[in-house]
Amino acid sequence: MSRFSGFVPHRARAAGAALFGPPQSMAFLPAITLAAYWIGGEQALLVAALMFPLLYSLFGAPAARGEPAAGQGAARETVVALLDKTLKNPSDRGLTTACLVVAVEGLDGLGERFGTPAAELAMGRVADRLAGALRGSDIVARLGEGRFAIALGPVRRADLETLLQIAGRLQDVVREPISIDATAAHLSSSVGFCLASRSPAADGAAMLAAAETAMRTARQSGPGAIRAFSAEMQVAADLRHDLADEVSAALESGQIVAWFQPQISTDTGAVTGFEALARWPQRERGPIPPSDFLGAIARAGLSERLSEEMLFNALSAVRSWDKAGVHVPAVGVNFSGEELRNPRLVDKIRWELDRFGLTAERLTIEVLESVVSDAGDDMISRNISALSALGCGIDLDDFGTGHASIASVRRFAVGRLKIDRSFVTRVDQDREQQDMVAAILTMAEGLGLDTLAEGVETVGEHAMLAQLGCRHVQGFGIARPIPFEDTIAWMLKHQEKLEQAASLGRQAG
Repeated sequence: MSRFSGFVPHRARAAGAALFGPPQSMAFLPAITLAAYWIGGEQALLVAALMFPLLYSLFGAPAARGEPAAGQGAARETVVALLDKTLKNPSDRGLTTACLVVAVEGLDGLGERFGTPAAELAMGRVADRLAGALRGSDIVARLGEGRFAIALGPVRRADLETLLQIAGRLQDVVREPISIDATAAHLSSSVGFCLASRSPAADGAAMLAAAETAMRTARQSGPGAIRAFSAEMQVAADLRHDLADEVSAALESGQIVAWFQPQISTDTGAVTGFEALARWPQRERGPIPPSDFLGAIARAGLSERLSEEMLFNALSAVRSWDKAGVHVPAVGVNFSGEELRNPRLVDKIRWELDRFGLTAERLTIEVLESVVSDAGDDMISRNISALSALGCGIDLDDFGTGHASIASVRRFAVGRLKIDRSFVTRVDQDREQQDMVAAILTMAEGLGLDTLAEGVETVGEHAMLAQLGCRHVQGFGIARPIPFEDTIAWMLKHQEKLEQAASLGRQAG
């Protein structure tokens, strides 16, 4: 039998929860005590009056949720205690342990659809399933915020392969449908774990902290990921922590700047635009990956400030290209859902365009498909529609990953679909990929939308996308993001290649 936080065996706890879990069960206390008096007299009355509240406190609401009655602090302490015991007990030589942290995904959507009680019910079901998938010597403890910590009891083998199997099994039980109001709700999970051999220190607290670090890395890697803790992961986590203190100053001092990735036509090869992407070329550490500092910016509440900086950089670049006699039709700037809810966004963008003396069609607003598919906010819809009416292009970014409906594509005045990299990879070799891209292109043509494929890395992918009818491409196969000062040289060299190709074509003809 598995244990929740070392307090009550799992099966006994579940059975007790069925009888005493609902708070309404306390309403039966008067009837039960009266029946006890008639059957057994005053002594039975006294026993019933004392035992019923005791059983409720033991098996009641906290137990139904898979939480220790003493709270999350006690849950952590119990996990740490079991890990410490296995790591440090001399009598258990040859035995080892490991710690896992499971982060349940999809709870926010569940709460929005069915309410907070339904989300709590789901967490209780998940707790039961996790416990049922483990051994009696293992402990499952709820940490809050949709997370569970698991300490493995003493075990002979806890290597990478074994933990990957355990993590996969836990993900499987989380994925099983949960019935709520006669509707099947689906959850998923990310898992991080720490092996005893990789723990930063030989104690339970360090192992649990390391497993949490691995879990956060897994969540950053995408839904349903599994990650094992490593020393490199801790270095990256420490760096992100340090960046949280530095990112505001870096943004204000202009260290975080726009680099530009070209977009070209599959028909002519001409540059049809650039996308402005945030980059932090830190001098001491070298370039800092966007995945590290963009999260720090969001947590610091500086996303809107970043978009202002990217917009300024982008429009400055367009004006400079014009002065240099190099034509770039438009530049794309990414805007998050939070920024698109700003009621003054349209006025701000109109003012910036006037400031640089540019017409609206020179600016493309890039919006993630997930923002459009999740948006129940009329302000987002109004802002995007107003920007489209102003003349700005509207790109739906990462198309195919956010489940946007055709109705929402039309509602948000989208002008171009940016096909996600996941559909582009190996499109020249994989027939299923070709069929998916062809379906997207057919839909786009029917809706009168332009198309651009992201993440094109090979000549084969480029050629196949052109053959299928995708009008624009972008990716490392064309060019990596480059600093503004290198863009003009790149465009002149690219134009030279196009002219050479045209000359060779005429000679061959």
